[in-house]
Amino acid sequence: MTTTPSPTSQPVLRRNAAGRLEWRDPSGQWVSGVVAVRAFPIQAPRHHIALMGPDGREVAFIDSLDTLDAATRALVEQALEEREFTPVIQRLLEVSSFATPSTWTVQTDRGVTRFVLKGEEDIRRLSRDVLLIQDSHGVQYLIRRPQELDRHSRRLLDRFL
Repeated sequence: MTTTPSPTSQPVLRRNAAGRLEWRDPSGQWVSGVVAVRAFPIQAPRHHIALMGPDGREVAFIDSLDTLDAATRALVEQALEEREFTPVIQRLLEVSSFATPSTWTVQTDRGVTRFVLKGEEDIRRLSRDVLLIQDSHGVQYLIRRPQELDRHSRRLLDRFL
C-alpha cells in the first residue's frame, strides 16, 4: 500500500502519549508501534520507506519522503533517526598506525569519536562515492564522496585503500 497524504487529508501518522509512532489504517483505526524502515538506507535514503506494523508486516509504503507533507515527513524522518545509527565521517583527524589494527580519531556528523579498525577489509567501497567502515565493535561509519574530503583526510584514507 502506498501512502502519499495530501496536505488537506487527515493525518495518517502521529505520536501517542508514550511517544510511539501510530498509523491510521484505511478504516480509521490507529495502529500503535509502527516502525519506519528504509529499503536502501545508503544508496537511496529518501526513497522506498516501509512502515512496519507491530506484527512485522508492512502497513504502508512511502515511495519518496518528498511526496509527504512537512509534518508527516518530520515524523518519518525522526522515526528513522531513532532506529538507525550510521555516523557520517566528515574528517579523519588522526590514525595511530598505517598497519592494522589501528585507532582512528574522526570528526563525524555526531561529533568526534575514536574507533579501532581491525583490518583493511573492514573498509568497503559501496560505490564510487560511498565507503562503509566497520569498527572492531561492529559500528558502521559512512563516508560520502571521499574525494571531497580535505587533503589531510584523503591522505590518511588513501593509505588504507
